Amino acid sequence: MMKKTLFILFALVFLCACKQEKKFCIEGDISGADSLMLYLEHLTLGEGAVAIDSIRLKGDGAFRFEKTAATSPEFYRLRIGGGGINLVIDSTETVRIKADMKDLSFGYEVEGSGTCDTIRLLCLKLADLERKARRIAADRNFTIEERDSMIDGLVEAYKAEVKRDFLHNRYDKSYSYYACFQTLGPSLVFDPMHNKSDLTWMHAIANAWNEKYPSSPRTQNLCNIVQECRRSQAKPQQIVLDIDGEKVRELGIIDMTFPDINGQERTLSDLRGNVVLLDFTAFTIDGSTERTLLLREIYDKYHDRGFEIYQVSLDPSQHLWKQRSEALPWVSVYCEEGLESDMLTLYNVTHLPSYFLIDRNCDMQARWEDIPDLEQAIEALL
Repeated sequence: MMKKTLFILFALVFLCACKQEKKFCIEGDISGADSLMLYLEHLTLGEGAVAIDSIRLKGDGAFRFEKTAATSPEFYRLRIGGGGINLVIDSTETVRIKADMKDLSFGYEVEGSGTCDTIRLLCLKLADLERKARRIAADRNFTIEERDSMIDGLVEAYKAEVKRDFLHNRYDKSYSYYACFQTLGPSLVFDPMHNKSDLTWMHAIANAWNEKYPSSPRTQNLCNIVQECRRSQAKPQQIVLDIDGEKVRELGIIDMTFPDINGQERTLSDLRGNVVLLDFTAFTIDGSTERTLLLREIYDKYHDRGFEIYQVSLDPSQHLWKQRSEALPWVSVYCEEGLESDMLTLYNVTHLPSYFLIDRNCDMQARWEDIPDLEQAIEALL
């Protein structure tokens, strides 16, 4: 009798445990995607986008993914090629997506999750901001300072609208966390490292998440960022180059090795066989956002023909560099020595940004002041 009773108790405990394990489902259909692979990716904190499931779509484009839900909100992405749909799973058990491959990232519809639909709206707004910024960046009727000021104005207007319409009194929402990490080019739209107002809003979101999801790694991530930004604003750092001209010497290519965002050592000469733009820069300097947008256009235009960028960041904050370089498609590395690096002297770098063109044989061909038209110079070496 005792054995029977114990068996029943164990069975009940097991059934309760199974019942408590929550599942979530993402299903729907994507037209025009016959035979294409659809990936479900988990947007992790430490490893970026990690594929956790996949399916090859058939003619009707139907798909279904079912996974175990986390105890706090987590972010996912449906991806086909370079297009994707960002999603969050919090209290929702089933999210249904209807999309067309022609406009996968922005033309989709969401059922079953108001939070996911809000993220869709945020993505649409950011895409509109990026289009406007690109138009300004390409308009040579204005000076660099004027264009940078105009882009800054667009960003400030965007943030004001997002704060008012999405974040205010909704600090604990998943889409509020998502908005904190939207980027324009390599830069965070909300810049808590240098903008006190942005830091105040992120602090409010961190506090709300700490109340609602105290054990979530994403809560800890927010709190860590807020603490680091508060320390940085208390002791602001400036970039000033002070190089003794007598020590500067002209040399050919000098090899260098620095870590990328994943900690992998990246060596300049490993890019031999490509035309390389060696770029010394810092994301805190004026005009950085506009310049990155222009570099992205050049990279997209010539990369398939054998063009690469090896970008060396000399920012005083490694955390800032990681935030702003995460979405860059080229080789972005961090020089911990910053402005004290011998590479600045060896390459005769007296101001930032400074760039150089290297041919496929790894030989230096030109430096920035000798390049009247960058695209024309790249074309000549390809």
